[in-house]
Amino acid sequence: MKIINQMDDLELLLQILPQRVAKYIEEHQDRHVLTEVVLDLGAFPEVRFSDTVYRLSELGEITMEDIQGISNKVGTFDSDNRAGIERTLHRISAIRNRAGKIIGLTCRVGRAVAGTVEFIRDIVESGQNCLFLGPPGIGKTTILRETARVLSDESHKRVIVVDTSNEIAGDGDISHPGIGFARRLQVPTPEQQDAVMIEAVQNHMPEVIIVDEIGTEEETRAARTIAERGVQLVATAHGHSLHNLIKNPVLSDLVGGVQHVVIGDEEAKFRGTNKTVLERKSLPTFDSVIEIRAREKFAIYNPVARYIDAHLASDPLEPEIRTRFTQVEEAKASEIIEESQEAVTNRFDQVTLFTYGINLDRVKMVVEMLEVPVNVTQQIGEAQFVLTVRSQVRSKSKTKLNRMLDGREIPMHVVSSQSTAQLTKFFREYFQIPESDEELEREALYEIRQACDKVNHESRVVEVMPRNNYIRHAQHRVSQEMGLNSMSVGEEPNRRVRVYPRTSS
Repeated sequence: MKIINQMDDLELLLQILPQRVAKYIEEHQDRHVLTEVVLDLGAFPEVRFSDTVYRLSELGEITMEDIQGISNKVGTFDSDNRAGIERTLHRISAIRNRAGKIIGLTCRVGRAVAGTVEFIRDIVESGQNCLFLGPPGIGKTTILRETARVLSDESHKRVIVVDTSNEIAGDGDISHPGIGFARRLQVPTPEQQDAVMIEAVQNHMPEVIIVDEIGTEEETRAARTIAERGVQLVATAHGHSLHNLIKNPVLSDLVGGVQHVVIGDEEAKFRGTNKTVLERKSLPTFDSVIEIRAREKFAIYNPVARYIDAHLASDPLEPEIRTRFTQVEEAKASEIIEESQEAVTNRFDQVTLFTYGINLDRVKMVVEMLEVPVNVTQQIGEAQFVLTVRSQVRSKSKTKLNRMLDGREIPMHVVSSQSTAQLTKFFREYFQIPESDEELEREALYEIRQACDKVNHESRVVEVMPRNNYIRHAQHRVSQEMGLNSMSVGEEPNRRVRVYPRTSS
């Protein structure tokens, strides 16, 4: 991931801070992960980094002069006590006393981060209405901003950002480049967000509307109106999890709502429940819900209706878990791909093989994947050994195979099945190839390329064998390079990559 205009924006924030605080941050080695600066009257400055907090007693207490100096340099504080710095993503929030005088400031660092939606890109670009949930400060707004950029710049859609507190596109009349070519509608007050949402649909012909923090009944109704008009809606909502959302009487309509239903005696007996049960009232406004459980870990409920129904039936389903990768893992994946593409010399003498009752193409695929010197022949007289499966040996075909082997001193090897895993195991043992990380990586990347070819030719979903985390990421990179979407499915240790056909435009 890369950060857009990080240092320039940080410099603009430092310019409004008290000089002694700005100097401390400028000289700090972790300034690139600065998240907040807290300045309260009569207290020591507090500087918060991504994983560390410093209270700077050596800089002395914050004075009213410090607070007024900042307040005078930023835009007007609106009704929710928020202000910003023009053409940046930084947010300044005020604390007031009973008389309305500002006595404290929270200066939050805003950064446009590219790459945050890559591992959920298949959902974002699918046209589905998508709702993000998660605690404050976990990155929901950052994801909305990047979604706006991806859909407007790369998917070439008409995107409107409904920006209530100027957090998505920054302060001032000119939007921050972090939202790409998306257009931004500013909201005069938080109470008018629902009206601006409807205005966006009625006046500007968007294909996508992006909204931060749906939290009222009016906004919930506006969201449903947008969805019913066929416009894709990507939004966040108050609530840490899907379970919280279902229980919230105001917001539960976003996922279909909940109602009590009385069923008949026979139906209750069939279900094994009471006569009064909970059911979903209607179709959800949002097709998918994504819980941001950590900055690197998302839980996907897609389609969300299925998960809601299962939850109400007291038979909950586990969501799909996706994990974002660190820069170290990215680098490792790149190395794997580059190394796998390099040709290696044969380490063994050539052998000629005759197969019986085994798919010839599958054998050739494993041979090519392991890069072993095997020549597959269709003439048994040319073979140095025969490879067959147990089912063929146990069947009547044994007689035919024995007749073919009559008078020939050719050894026969038997595998339990003709699966890729069993054939790979056989050739590894035959050629005494250890299962090193390098070999496993090469196999995995060869396998994903074969899967992608199959998806392209047969237009169907294909899954590959379970792999570890960074190898799966390398497989995702390969599928992306081949123009296909993929996702990881299942739980460890059986988590694997699934490749999807191209969607028609």
